[in-house]
Amino acid sequence: MPSTLSRSALSALLLAGAVALTGCGAASAEPAADVAQADSPADVTVEHAQGETVVPFAPKTVVTFDMASLDTLDALGVPVAALPQESVPSYLSEYAGEEYENAGTLFEPDYEAVNALAPDLIIVANRSASAYPELSKIAPTIDLTLDWADYLGSFSDNVETLGEIFGKEDRAAAELAAIDEKIAETKEQVADAGSALVLLTNAGEMTAFGPGSRFGWLHDELGVTPVIEDVEAATHGDPVSNEFVLDANPDWLLVLDRDAAIGTEGGASAEALLDNDLVRQTTAWQEDQVVHLDSETWYVVMSGLSAVSAMVDEIAGSVAS
Repeated sequence: MPSTLSRSALSALLLAGAVALTGCGAASAEPAADVAQADSPADVTVEHAQGETVVPFAPKTVVTFDMASLDTLDALGVPVAALPQESVPSYLSEYAGEEYENAGTLFEPDYEAVNALAPDLIIVANRSASAYPELSKIAPTIDLTLDWADYLGSFSDNVETLGEIFGKEDRAAAELAAIDEKIAETKEQVADAGSALVLLTNAGEMTAFGPGSRFGWLHDELGVTPVIEDVEAATHGDPVSNEFVLDANPDWLLVLDRDAAIGTEGGASAEALLDNDLVRQTTAWQEDQVVHLDSETWYVVMSGLSAVSAMVDEIAGSVAS
Protein backbone atom coordinates (compact mmCIF):
# COMPACT_ATOMS: atom_id res chain seq x y z
CA MET A 1 0.00 0.00 0.00
CA PRO A 2 1.41 3.40 -0.91
CA SER A 3 2.45 5.46 2.08
CA THR A 4 0.37 8.54 2.99
CA LEU A 5 1.96 11.74 4.27
CA SER A 6 0.58 13.06 7.50
CA ARG A 7 -0.92 16.57 7.41
CA SER A 8 2.01 17.93 9.45
CA ALA A 9 4.57 16.34 7.16
CA LEU A 10 2.85 17.71 4.08
CA SER A 11 2.80 21.18 5.60
CA ALA A 12 6.49 20.94 6.31
CA LEU A 13 7.24 20.00 2.71
CA LEU A 14 5.15 22.86 1.35
CA LEU A 15 6.86 25.34 3.69
CA ALA A 16 10.27 24.12 2.62
CA GLY A 17 9.31 24.53 -1.03
CA ALA A 18 8.08 28.05 -0.42
CA VAL A 19 11.31 28.98 1.34
CA ALA A 20 13.34 27.58 -1.55
CA LEU A 21 11.34 29.57 -4.10
CA THR A 22 11.72 32.72 -2.03
CA GLY A 23 15.45 32.22 -1.93
CA CYS A 24 15.60 31.88 -5.71
CA GLY A 25 13.60 35.08 -6.13
CA ALA A 26 15.91 37.00 -3.81
CA ALA A 27 18.91 36.12 -5.95
CA SER A 28 17.66 38.28 -8.85
CA ALA A 29 15.58 41.43 -9.15
CA GLU A 30 14.33 40.49 -12.63
CA PRO A 31 11.39 38.23 -11.61
CA ALA A 32 10.02 40.96 -9.33
CA ALA A 33 10.20 43.48 -12.16
CA ASP A 34 8.42 41.04 -14.48
CA VAL A 35 5.63 40.59 -11.96
CA ALA A 36 5.26 44.36 -11.57
CA GLN A 37 5.02 44.73 -15.36
CA ALA A 38 2.46 41.93 -15.58
CA ASP A 39 0.35 43.60 -12.91
CA SER A 40 0.39 46.99 -14.67
CA PRO A 41 -2.80 48.05 -16.45
CA ALA A 42 -2.83 48.32 -20.23
CA ASP A 43 -4.33 51.79 -19.98
CA VAL A 44 -5.64 54.34 -17.50
CA THR A 45 -8.98 56.18 -17.66
CA VAL A 46 -8.37 59.80 -16.71
CA GLU A 47 -11.08 62.25 -15.66
CA HIS A 48 -9.97 65.80 -16.39
CA ALA A 49 -11.24 69.34 -16.97
CA GLN A 50 -12.70 68.55 -20.42
CA GLY A 51 -14.02 65.06 -19.91
CA GLU A 52 -12.61 61.56 -19.72
CA THR A 53 -9.75 60.11 -21.74
CA VAL A 54 -8.29 56.62 -21.96
CA VAL A 55 -4.50 56.91 -21.81
CA PRO A 56 -1.97 54.10 -22.33
CA PHE A 57 -0.20 53.17 -19.11
CA ALA A 58 3.34 54.65 -18.91
CA PRO A 59 3.17 56.36 -22.34
CA LYS A 60 6.54 56.61 -24.05
CA THR A 61 6.19 59.74 -26.18
CA VAL A 62 4.75 62.64 -24.19
CA VAL A 63 4.03 66.19 -25.36
CA THR A 64 3.12 68.79 -22.74
CA PHE A 65 1.79 72.30 -23.21
CA ASP A 66 1.73 72.82 -19.45
CA MET A 67 4.86 73.95 -17.61
CA ALA A 68 3.41 72.73 -14.30
CA SER A 69 3.09 69.23 -15.73
CA LEU A 70 6.63 69.46 -17.11
CA ASP A 71 7.79 70.40 -13.60
CA THR A 72 5.95 67.45 -12.04
CA LEU A 73 7.06 64.94 -14.66
CA ASP A 74 10.65 66.09 -14.19
CA ALA A 75 10.34 65.63 -10.42
CA LEU A 76 8.90 62.14 -10.93
CA GLY A 77 11.66 61.17 -13.36
CA VAL A 78 9.40 60.89 -16.40
CA PRO A 79 10.84 62.02 -19.78
CA VAL A 80 8.97 64.19 -22.27
CA ALA A 81 9.50 64.45 -26.01
CA ALA A 82 8.20 67.92 -26.84
CA LEU A 83 7.04 71.18 -25.26
CA PRO A 84 6.78 74.92 -26.02
CA GLN A 85 10.46 75.73 -25.60
CA GLU A 86 10.13 79.51 -25.46
CA SER A 87 8.28 79.19 -22.14
CA VAL A 88 10.67 76.84 -20.34
CA PRO A 89 11.53 78.20 -16.86
CA SER A 90 15.21 78.68 -16.10
CA TYR A 91 15.32 75.90 -13.51
CA LEU A 92 14.18 73.46 -16.22
CA SER A 93 16.40 74.96 -18.93
CA GLU A 94 17.62 71.54 -20.10
CA TYR A 95 14.26 71.12 -21.85
CA ALA A 96 15.14 73.99 -24.19
CA GLY A 97 17.86 71.76 -25.67
CA GLU A 98 17.95 70.29 -29.16
CA GLU A 99 17.14 66.80 -27.90
CA TYR A 100 13.57 67.99 -27.27
CA GLU A 101 11.09 68.98 -29.96
CA ASN A 102 9.66 72.50 -29.95
CA ALA A 103 5.89 71.98 -29.94
CA GLY A 104 4.87 75.59 -30.63
CA THR A 105 3.75 78.01 -27.92
CA LEU A 106 1.61 77.67 -24.82
CA PHE A 107 -1.29 79.20 -26.75
CA GLU A 108 -0.63 78.01 -30.32
CA PRO A 109 0.58 74.43 -30.77
CA ASP A 110 2.60 73.44 -33.83
CA TYR A 111 0.14 70.75 -34.88
CA GLU A 112 2.36 69.41 -37.66
CA ALA A 113 5.31 68.96 -35.31
CA VAL A 114 3.12 67.27 -32.71
CA ASN A 115 1.53 64.97 -35.27
CA ALA A 116 4.95 63.99 -36.65
CA LEU A 117 5.98 62.75 -33.21
CA ALA A 118 3.04 60.32 -33.03
CA PRO A 119 2.73 60.93 -29.28
CA ASP A 120 1.12 58.54 -26.84
CA LEU A 121 -0.04 61.38 -24.58
CA ILE A 122 -0.60 65.14 -24.90
CA ILE A 123 -1.13 67.39 -21.86
CA VAL A 124 -2.81 70.80 -21.91
CA ALA A 125 -3.82 73.11 -19.07
CA ASN A 126 -4.97 76.70 -18.40
CA ARG A 127 -3.21 78.52 -21.24
CA SER A 128 -3.48 75.73 -23.81
CA ALA A 129 -6.92 74.34 -22.93
CA SER A 130 -8.55 75.81 -26.05
CA ALA A 131 -6.31 73.58 -28.21
CA TYR A 132 -7.73 70.42 -26.61
CA PRO A 133 -10.25 69.56 -29.38
CA GLU A 134 -7.63 69.63 -32.16
CA LEU A 135 -4.86 67.98 -30.15
CA SER A 136 -7.17 65.18 -29.04
CA LYS A 137 -7.56 64.24 -32.72
CA ILE A 138 -3.83 63.50 -32.80
CA ALA A 139 -3.43 61.47 -29.61
CA PRO A 140 -5.01 60.89 -26.17
CA THR A 141 -5.10 64.35 -24.58
CA ILE A 142 -5.84 65.41 -21.00
CA ASP A 143 -6.59 68.88 -19.64
CA LEU A 144 -4.98 69.54 -16.25
CA THR A 145 -6.31 73.09 -15.87
CA LEU A 146 -5.97 74.41 -12.33
CA ASP A 147 -8.99 75.47 -10.29
CA TRP A 148 -7.96 78.76 -8.63
CA ALA A 149 -10.74 78.37 -6.04
CA ASP A 150 -9.27 75.00 -5.01
CA TYR A 151 -5.63 75.50 -5.91
CA LEU A 152 -3.97 72.92 -3.66
CA GLY A 153 -6.73 70.40 -4.25
CA SER A 154 -6.48 70.61 -8.04
CA PHE A 155 -2.68 70.68 -7.86
CA SER A 156 -2.69 67.47 -5.80
CA ASP A 157 -5.21 65.84 -8.14
CA ASN A 158 -3.02 66.64 -11.15
CA VAL A 159 0.08 65.21 -9.49
CA GLU A 160 -1.81 62.05 -8.50
CA THR A 161 -3.17 61.72 -12.03
CA LEU A 162 0.32 61.87 -13.53
CA GLY A 163 1.56 59.46 -10.87
CA GLU A 164 -1.15 56.98 -11.83
CA ILE A 165 -0.54 57.29 -15.57
CA PHE A 166 3.20 56.62 -15.22
CA GLY A 167 3.13 54.14 -12.32
CA LYS A 168 4.73 56.68 -9.97
CA GLU A 169 1.98 56.76 -7.34
CA ASP A 170 4.24 56.15 -4.34
CA ARG A 171 6.75 58.80 -5.36
CA ALA A 172 3.99 61.31 -6.07
CA ALA A 173 2.39 60.62 -2.68
CA ALA A 174 5.69 61.09 -0.88
CA GLU A 175 6.35 64.41 -2.65
CA LEU A 176 2.84 65.68 -1.85
CA ALA A 177 3.17 64.64 1.79
CA ALA A 178 6.40 66.62 2.09
CA ILE A 179 4.69 69.70 0.63
CA ASP A 180 1.71 69.28 2.97
CA GLU A 181 4.10 69.28 5.90
CA LYS A 182 5.76 72.48 4.67
CA ILE A 183 2.39 74.15 4.23
CA ALA A 184 1.28 73.25 7.75
CA GLU A 185 4.49 74.68 9.21
CA THR A 186 4.23 77.85 7.11
CA LYS A 187 0.60 78.47 8.12
CA GLU A 188 1.65 78.47 11.76
CA GLN A 189 4.50 80.89 11.04
CA VAL A 190 2.46 83.44 9.05
CA ALA A 191 -0.52 83.50 11.42
CA ASP A 192 0.71 86.63 13.21
CA ALA A 193 2.77 88.17 10.40
CA GLY A 194 0.20 90.85 9.56
CA SER A 195 -1.75 91.66 6.39
CA ALA A 196 -0.53 91.33 2.82
CA LEU A 197 -1.42 92.54 -0.65
CA VAL A 198 -0.43 90.59 -3.77
CA LEU A 199 0.45 92.82 -6.73
CA LEU A 200 1.29 91.96 -10.33
CA THR A 201 3.09 94.60 -12.40
CA ASN A 202 2.80 94.57 -16.18
CA ALA A 203 3.71 97.19 -18.79
CA GLY A 204 3.79 99.98 -16.23
CA GLU A 205 0.46 99.03 -14.63
CA MET A 206 -0.47 97.22 -11.42
CA THR A 207 -3.18 94.71 -10.61
CA ALA A 208 -4.10 93.27 -7.22
CA PHE A 209 -5.14 89.76 -6.23
CA GLY A 210 -7.15 88.61 -3.24
CA PRO A 211 -8.77 85.43 -1.87
CA GLY A 212 -10.18 83.09 -4.52
CA SER A 213 -8.01 84.54 -7.29
CA ARG A 214 -5.07 83.22 -9.27
CA PHE A 215 -2.71 83.80 -6.34
CA GLY A 216 -5.43 83.61 -3.72
CA TRP A 217 -4.09 80.33 -2.34
CA LEU A 218 -1.59 82.47 -0.46
CA HIS A 219 -4.54 83.62 1.61
CA ASP A 220 -6.95 80.70 1.27
CA GLU A 221 -4.54 77.85 1.92
CA LEU A 222 -1.23 79.25 3.15
CA GLY A 223 -2.97 81.44 5.71
CA VAL A 224 -1.50 84.82 4.77
CA THR A 225 -3.98 87.50 5.99
CA PRO A 226 -5.41 89.54 3.08
CA VAL A 227 -5.37 93.30 3.58
CA ILE A 228 -8.58 93.54 1.56
CA GLU A 229 -11.14 90.83 0.80
CA ASP A 230 -13.13 92.14 -2.15
CA VAL A 231 -10.51 92.23 -4.90
CA GLU A 232 -11.93 90.97 -8.19
CA ALA A 233 -10.81 87.39 -8.82
CA ALA A 234 -9.71 87.97 -12.43
CA THR A 235 -6.97 86.05 -14.24
CA HIS A 236 -4.68 89.07 -14.41
CA GLY A 237 -6.02 90.76 -11.30
CA ASP A 238 -7.98 93.88 -10.50
CA PRO A 239 -6.37 97.12 -11.80
CA VAL A 240 -5.25 99.34 -8.92
CA SER A 241 -3.38 102.60 -8.38
CA ASN A 242 -0.66 103.77 -6.02
CA GLU A 243 -3.40 105.54 -4.05
CA PHE A 244 -5.17 102.22 -3.61
CA VAL A 245 -2.01 100.62 -2.27
CA LEU A 246 -1.51 103.45 0.21
CA ASP A 247 -5.15 103.34 1.35
CA ALA A 248 -4.97 99.57 1.83
CA ASN A 249 -1.66 100.02 3.67
CA PRO A 250 -0.63 96.36 3.96
CA ASP A 251 2.04 95.13 6.33
CA TRP A 252 3.48 93.14 3.41
CA LEU A 253 3.58 93.71 -0.33
CA LEU A 254 4.05 90.48 -2.30
CA VAL A 255 5.04 91.52 -5.81
CA LEU A 256 5.18 89.66 -9.13
CA ASP A 257 6.78 91.18 -12.24
CA ARG A 258 5.02 89.78 -15.33
CA ASP A 259 7.39 91.51 -17.74
CA ALA A 260 10.36 89.81 -16.10
CA ALA A 261 8.53 86.48 -16.04
CA ILE A 262 7.83 86.39 -19.77
CA GLY A 263 10.96 88.23 -20.88
CA THR A 264 9.38 91.51 -22.02
CA GLU A 265 12.00 94.21 -22.40
CA GLY A 266 11.72 97.98 -22.18
CA GLY A 267 9.00 98.23 -19.54
CA ALA A 268 9.40 99.62 -16.05
CA SER A 269 10.48 96.99 -13.55
CA ALA A 270 8.34 96.22 -10.52
CA GLU A 271 10.98 97.81 -8.30
CA ALA A 272 10.92 101.05 -10.28
CA LEU A 273 7.13 101.13 -10.52
CA LEU A 274 6.64 100.83 -6.76
CA ASP A 275 9.38 103.27 -5.80
CA ASN A 276 7.19 106.38 -5.51
CA ASP A 277 6.04 108.83 -2.85
CA LEU A 278 2.74 107.05 -2.17
CA VAL A 279 3.96 103.45 -1.86
CA ARG A 280 6.92 104.58 0.22
CA GLN A 281 4.43 105.70 2.89
CA THR A 282 3.00 102.21 3.38
CA THR A 283 3.86 100.06 6.38
CA ALA A 284 5.23 97.39 4.02
CA TRP A 285 7.75 99.80 2.51
CA GLN A 286 8.76 101.45 5.78
CA GLU A 287 9.24 98.09 7.49
CA ASP A 288 11.23 96.74 4.52
CA GLN A 289 8.52 94.15 3.90
CA VAL A 290 8.19 94.41 0.13
CA VAL A 291 8.86 90.92 -1.19
CA HIS A 292 9.60 90.41 -4.89
CA LEU A 293 8.50 86.84 -5.54
CA ASP A 294 10.06 84.60 -8.18
CA SER A 295 7.75 85.67 -11.01
CA GLU A 296 8.83 82.86 -13.30
CA THR A 297 7.74 80.20 -10.83
CA TRP A 298 4.58 81.93 -9.63
CA TYR A 299 3.38 83.34 -12.96
CA VAL A 300 4.68 81.03 -15.70
CA VAL A 301 4.75 77.60 -14.03
CA MET A 302 1.97 78.25 -11.50
CA SER A 303 2.10 74.78 -9.92
CA GLY A 304 4.03 71.50 -10.21
CA LEU A 305 5.87 69.59 -7.51
CA SER A 306 9.12 71.56 -7.56
CA ALA A 307 7.43 74.92 -8.11
CA VAL A 308 4.89 74.62 -5.28
CA SER A 309 7.58 73.45 -2.89
CA ALA A 310 9.73 76.45 -3.88
CA MET A 311 6.81 78.87 -3.56
CA VAL A 312 5.97 77.69 -0.07
CA ASP A 313 9.65 77.98 0.85
CA GLU A 314 9.67 81.53 -0.49
CA ILE A 315 6.77 82.58 1.74
CA ALA A 316 8.25 80.74 4.72
CA GLY A 317 11.56 82.52 4.18
CA SER A 318 10.08 86.00 3.90
CA VAL A 319 6.63 86.62 5.38
CA ALA A 320 7.02 83.84 7.93
CA SER A 321 10.57 84.70 8.95
